Amino acid sequence: MATLTIRVPDAHRDRLAAMAAQRGVSLNKLMEELSARALAEHDTEMRFRPRAARGTVTRVLAVLERLDRRHSPDKAP
Repeated sequence: MATLTIRVPDAHRDRLAAMAAQRGVSLNKLMEELSARALAEHDTEMRFRPRAARGTVTRVLAVLERLDRRHSPDKAP
């Protein structure tokens, strides 16, 4: 495992430490979790961006509409 030193304003460090304490994890663990989330979001965007470029607005809206209907809270089980 590598060590990474970053510089952040003191106020950010204090807020991050408070967030970690609230979650019951170390500041190191919190940064590991936040960086993993950021990487997952980046990977997802990079995977779907080429697909989005090939699609059309009409098709995307149709898919979103189907998803909304399928996952609507009003929908009876």
